[in-house]
Amino acid sequence: MTNRSTRRDFLRDLGLSAAALPFLTSLPSFEFETKGLRKQRLVILFSPDGIVPNTFWPDKVGTGFDLKESLKPLEAFRDRTLVLRGVCDRVRGDGDNHMRGIGCLLTGTELFPGNVQGGSDTPAGWASGLSIDQEIKNYLQKSAATRTRFGSLEFGVMVPDHADTWTRMVYAGPNKPIAPIDDPYQMFGKLYGQLKDQESLKSVLDDLRDDLAKVKRNVSAADRKILDEHTTLVREMEREILSARTVDVGHRVPQIEPGVRQENDNIPKISKLQIDLLVSSFVADAARVATLQYTNSVGQARMTWLGIKEGQHDLSHEPDSNQEAQDKLTKINEWYCSQVAYLAQRLAETKEPDGHGTLLDNTLIVWTNELGKGNSHTLEDIPFVLVGGGLGFRMGRSLKYDRLPHNRLLMAFAHGFGHRVKQFGNPDFCGAGVLPNLT
Repeated sequence: MTNRSTRRDFLRDLGLSAAALPFLTSLPSFEFETKGLRKQRLVILFSPDGIVPNTFWPDKVGTGFDLKESLKPLEAFRDRTLVLRGVCDRVRGDGDNHMRGIGCLLTGTELFPGNVQGGSDTPAGWASGLSIDQEIKNYLQKSAATRTRFGSLEFGVMVPDHADTWTRMVYAGPNKPIAPIDDPYQMFGKLYGQLKDQESLKSVLDDLRDDLAKVKRNVSAADRKILDEHTTLVREMEREILSARTVDVGHRVPQIEPGVRQENDNIPKISKLQIDLLVSSFVADAARVATLQYTNSVGQARMTWLGIKEGQHDLSHEPDSNQEAQDKLTKINEWYCSQVAYLAQRLAETKEPDGHGTLLDNTLIVWTNELGKGNSHTLEDIPFVLVGGGLGFRMGRSLKYDRLPHNRLLMAFAHGFGHRVKQFGNPDFCGAGVLPNLT
């Protein structure tokens, strides 16, 4: 391409605007700082209210396991899936299990005392430490070889507007919750430009036509091909968002107005938009770490598109003897799993910009929950389902541990990026090191 040493030099020498940077970061010729390094990525996906154990956990340990109903959407990715049973949230202290479940899930540490009253006698506040996604982000951002535009991106689907312990799982530090962006239009604006008018989206590509033409004249044929693919992806996303605006679901899409949170027939559309944007952000190398949060702890999604009218949290409180409720909860978790599978499929069909493999080869998806089981509010057997190849774990297995603290799994995520933390969260649960038998 050129002998320029940095992307900044290239922008300066050609007189390009900074807005063109998202379209350049994925080009192999611009990988001055990352040459020879694999672009490892992590996505943590959260769904609430526990699972139905007998329709979720595989019967067989090791390879050759069968996927139960809740995990059936991952059948095409079974050899790239790792199911972890027996990983437990051992963190105790203030708050009820829903609060500790989500607040301690990624932080591995206690909640501060506070005035948010849950379902127990002990109110609580925010988590007292940063979350593992932010720990990994901070580690990657320290090096020019792995630094990205945003470091991490926090996506949401129908997360309530109000901020409390039940609605936040990502923390920049003690008492520092990070709100997910659950408006795809806002996320699109963050990634590709400020949206000055929600009603009339002006094309980001139209604004950058001259800059992109300059780039194409100064890069290799291989880079031009990748640039064309990236701009096509953005153009398709623009069309999808504009098309979504024309769908009449009774309120603005996907900006959910106060008071209509439970009237959420648009959840599948929002989910697809957010997943497509997440994949697009990885193509652009805007971030190497992302979270995707569906609703919140004590989530009350009403999955009417599945023929389910009851709120998810209400159903999760029904006893095991209520077979109808158990069947509905299984269908709900199967739907969440289908979103994991859609994300895996999008990553698997998207080639790495450098031509070596796919995004899924270098991405680990972690699907988890704040509870092991809804009606018991247990923090035992927190579901962790891993898909992809980002951290070098041995996939295609079902593992069962003996009540090991989830802090050790959080440590393993960091180690997978080469960040050799000796503890994470509460040190009482870290002494034995990372979770065994992952690699």
